[in-house]
Amino acid sequence: MSNNKEGKTLITAALPYANGPIHIGHLAGAYLPSDIYARYLRLKGEEVLFICGSDEHGAAITLRAKKEGKSPKEIVDLYHNINKKAFSDFGISFDIFHRTSEPIHHKTAQDFFTTLDEKGEFEIKRSEQFYDEEYNQFLADRYITGTCPKCKYELAYGDQCENCGSSLSPNELINPISTLSGKSPILKETEHWYLPMEKHENWLRRWIEDGILDNKKLHDPKFWRKQVIGQCKSWIDGGLKSRAMTRDLDWGVKVPNQEDENKVLYVWLDAPIGYISATKAWCKENNKEWKDYWQSENTRLLHFIGKDNIVFHCIIFPILLKTHGDFILPENVIANEFLNLEGKKISTSRNWAVWLHEYIESFPERGDTLRYVLTSIAPETKDSEFTWKDFQARNNNELVAIYGNFINRVLVLTQKYYKGIVPTVNPDFQYLSIKNEVLQSVKDCSAKLDQFQFRDAQASMLNIARIGNKFLADEEPWKKIKTSEKEVESIMNTALQIAANLAIASLPFLPETSAKLLKLLNIEDCNWASLKNFKQLKDHHIINEPTLLFSNIEDTEVEAQQLKLDSNSSQSNTNKKYLPMKSEITFDDFQKIDLRIGKILSAEKVEKSSKLLKLEVDLGFEKRIILSGIAKHYNPEDLIGKLVQVVINLSPRKIMGIESQGMILMAESEDGTLSLIAPDKTIDAGDHIS
Repeated sequence: MSNNKEGKTLITAALPYANGPIHIGHLAGAYLPSDIYARYLRLKGEEVLFICGSDEHGAAITLRAKKEGKSPKEIVDLYHNINKKAFSDFGISFDIFHRTSEPIHHKTAQDFFTTLDEKGEFEIKRSEQFYDEEYNQFLADRYITGTCPKCKYELAYGDQCENCGSSLSPNELINPISTLSGKSPILKETEHWYLPMEKHENWLRRWIEDGILDNKKLHDPKFWRKQVIGQCKSWIDGGLKSRAMTRDLDWGVKVPNQEDENKVLYVWLDAPIGYISATKAWCKENNKEWKDYWQSENTRLLHFIGKDNIVFHCIIFPILLKTHGDFILPENVIANEFLNLEGKKISTSRNWAVWLHEYIESFPERGDTLRYVLTSIAPETKDSEFTWKDFQARNNNELVAIYGNFINRVLVLTQKYYKGIVPTVNPDFQYLSIKNEVLQSVKDCSAKLDQFQFRDAQASMLNIARIGNKFLADEEPWKKIKTSEKEVESIMNTALQIAANLAIASLPFLPETSAKLLKLLNIEDCNWASLKNFKQLKDHHIINEPTLLFSNIEDTEVEAQQLKLDSNSSQSNTNKKYLPMKSEITFDDFQKIDLRIGKILSAEKVEKSSKLLKLEVDLGFEKRIILSGIAKHYNPEDLIGKLVQVVINLSPRKIMGIESQGMILMAESEDGTLSLIAPDKTIDAGDHIS
């Protein structure tokens, strides 16, 4: 919770990877909520440092560079500049947007690594790892596919089999293939520095679950999101393992004091230290001491991230900070779930995304509309979905019809009746109930912001406009002006105070709109504390001529975006990288496979597995138990009654102590998403597939 007037708040937003532009999923996940919170604290008068920057190292950068025939530096320079400009144009109020390719970052990361190495916090191990001779590089686990040794699924990854859910290591795969060259990799010996995370399990568990470190209460777990604590507990309960903190690459922060130029720091040691180096860079420019932000008990450290980064910010980075010594740990890690787009997962490889820089080009001066919509559907506790129709509806029905309508009516009537001069309140007409309603909405908004519940906080802000609209509709000053001028003066004064309160309360959520409204109301200085008083405008204060804050979004604008989305996705599919065809088989080989239609009767998660579902499948002539590694793609309750294709003559196999009697056939997209293959006509369980 925000209660830090005597100290500082250091806010970090996840460093975006500089191999592509920012899309709305990134915004909803990390950058918009962190910006709202930073603006809120500044408005409260608290000292805030809001930092971010480009993550510019790692295998994915080198892969993109090789595929495009460019240098890694050309790739990161391109996307760093695109994203930096897009964030600025959109109004994300970073104090600094740094980059991990800067010399100050390389030195900071190397010094950090050296300190841990000298303290004996690493274990140096030699091992054999897969190496692509054509690309001249070692392969990360996800860049290796092969046949699963447990279920014989031929498209298993080097770290797990999506079919049966088994955790794997690359050397367990049968016939491993490099996804870079499509050829068999070789095993090559290499040496790396490993972080033995298992020895940190006890203090990590107590810090995450109870908020206690070294017998000090550092945070209240009830303010941490359930998915954050749940994911961390799952990792710890499963037993933490040593993780390599170095990689074999020619692009990145070089491991200090090593002759091997192709040995760099692992990106998840390198990248979070980017928060520290960015702080150093900002402090150098502003004559501040960086240690006051990272090594002072009077500083709150808050990380804003997407759920795919939880483990790194709650387990790996805290281990690094604590083992180094002197550094504070985060008071909270605010992680959002994922945002989907028009019924599908956002996919950069398929160009199924709304890119921030393109949105700004298509909708100039409508940044606040996107901010409002993304906050309204924020995936705070579960995945949510963005559609262009909903975007249009929320703009037209809420921003225009509620917020904009109220402000326009108030300002127009003030100009009409009083020539832009705030009238005096008559003591006989105080409207205390309206004042109290506004004050309650402000209080609710503040409480929700303190608890990082931005969706509800924004709803409380908009409720101020709803109160104002209802107040005007009930009081009808355009009618009363003919019979009770004194009463109308009080009505309009009250309505103007509501508008002024709305302008201030809007600032964290709709900064451009707030700035326009404050200018219309001729308010130069404002702060959150003033909202406790309700009265923001003095009698006889002069306001400016009204202008519209919002305008309707037309059907043609939305249709153009939908067509663009479909067109971009179709074009990207023409360049899609398809898996090579498997070796040829005869018709007799195919005839050996017995494929039947099955109907799922029940589904439940397999205990101690994050991937497996236990399915009871009706095959017409009998019912069978089949395990399928689809828990990350389907909720058990959504599968009941589904018709599926089943291989029924596969040898039974025990997985996690449960015998699986068949295999469910699935389609797999390029990004690894699994989908059921179902008949498109009425057919019965047990019917044969030929």
